Amino acid sequence: MTGPAGRVGGLRSIDKHSPVPFYRQLKEILRADILQRELRSGDRLPGDHELCEQYGVSRPVVRQALSELQYEGVLQRMKGRGTFVAPQLTSQSLVQSLTGLHDDVAALGRTLRSEVRTLKVTAADPDVAGRLEIPVGTAVVLTERLRFVDDEPWVYAISHVPAALAPDLVDQDLRDQSLYGLLERRYGLKLTRSRRAVEAYAATAALARDLGIPRNAPVLKLTNVSYGADNRPVETFVAYHRGDRSRFEVELERAATGRAVPPLVRVV
Repeated sequence: MTGPAGRVGGLRSIDKHSPVPFYRQLKEILRADILQRELRSGDRLPGDHELCEQYGVSRPVVRQALSELQYEGVLQRMKGRGTFVAPQLTSQSLVQSLTGLHDDVAALGRTLRSEVRTLKVTAADPDVAGRLEIPVGTAVVLTERLRFVDDEPWVYAISHVPAALAPDLVDQDLRDQSLYGLLERRYGLKLTRSRRAVEAYAATAALARDLGIPRNAPVLKLTNVSYGADNRPVETFVAYHRGDRSRFEVELERAATGRAVPPLVRVV
């Protein structure tokens, strides 16, 4: 059914005279359709054959458009089942932007809550002591949180803060607030930079149960150290992000001098 000029069934049609490739036009039409119809994660799109007929294009055009939308995280294609709207991914800056998951989720208009599994003072083991640049055995506040985005388990995070820097941190409610924000507001610990490493990791049985994924499913392991104004570490964490809710986006820029510019890396 054809509606106003240039639209098919309420959507823009393919302009056969445009220099823009058909697959790129179709890609943007489908993207707009998802937004206009307010489709949610898991909603099914028409099949390849139906899209070919609806827009008057060949199957390779449809496949190219769907493949690019899948690469961009807009769609999921499941063999034998069809094409579906992908889960909305959460972006977290890894380099050049010192933000926590709480701020990243809020910026997307989504909700974040934490199930606090552990909040206590303990002695720093060699690994934690090395990251925080303190003697082994120094008192640190240990926080373990299972974090939910829109009530879906997303990240399991283990944080350590030197107890001397945040004396009553164990008495604070960390279910619905940012640890970074709390450190700055309550303890005056201005975070100025951080160092983060990312590596692939296979979910253990316990981690898989917490995140709601199969055992040995891929997760992204982030190890972070945050520094204060005096260039001393004030917090460190290890966070395990669900692999099916994460991906990397890397922007690279070449300086005029030919020197490399540090990349912007995001996990979403």
